[in-house]
Amino acid sequence: MNWTIDLDGLRLYCESVGEGKALILVPGFASGMWSWAWQADLAKKFRLITFDPSGIGRSQPADKSPLAGLSMMTFVSDVLKVLDALEIEKASMLGASFGGFVAQEFAIQHPDRINKLILACTTAGGKEHIRPDIAILRSFIRDPDRPLGEQIRRFFRPAFTEKFNIENAEVVEEVCRLREQNDVAEETYLAQLHSAFSFDTSSRLGEISHETLVITGDKDKLVPVQNSINLAAKLPEADLKIIENGSHMIFVENAGEFNRIVSEFVGH
Repeated sequence: MNWTIDLDGLRLYCESVGEGKALILVPGFASGMWSWAWQADLAKKFRLITFDPSGIGRSQPADKSPLAGLSMMTFVSDVLKVLDALEIEKASMLGASFGGFVAQEFAIQHPDRINKLILACTTAGGKEHIRPDIAILRSFIRDPDRPLGEQIRRFFRPAFTEKFNIENAEVVEEVCRLREQNDVAEETYLAQLHSAFSFDTSSRLGEISHETLVITGDKDKLVPVQNSINLAAKLPEADLKIIENGSHMIFVENAGEFNRIVSEFVGH
């Protein structure tokens, strides 16, 4: 089933599929619910909730006016609004990359609304954060002189392993095509970019007492694996899983193994 939540002039779009324990998926940087297409099988075991954050895909202002005042708390609030609208008191939460930032902040701000927490290919930020190569960092900055499609492909290709880019070029292209087809408001892009570069929960991780799975790929170029190791070490109740030959897009490139690990963790 799908819902469009009308709140203060913003139409927030979400979908709920399957039955059982609720699992809400929080998408990564400048991404919407489309990015979880490879997790559809999880709906066979759980009530799977996906959504487009403010200013992405089908979550846009009703009057098409520019969004204003967006921050990390906006994207945390999006998750809360979805859970409230679907009358879900408590859910397990999976956040990937930027979605992992949102999930960490949500767990700190609304601890009573989370059952289990899954943090994929993400970091706590702060002084211990290990940055990717400068070329990857530059790919986040929009270039008005380049077509959007070219910029999207420049960003996503390093998110997969070189082997996967060669042997599964059609899957990489499908990811890029889906991203290109789902609008991202300029205000949302800039707000997420600013939130990402200033993100830091490193001194507050002790406040996250939920049973947590930290999952990453050993070949992640965007958020190097040591960030997940550091994150898991500081969380009170964390288990760390590192997928061999896994990229930043482990939930696509290594979807079968990723889904199995998540399913076992949430279902246990």
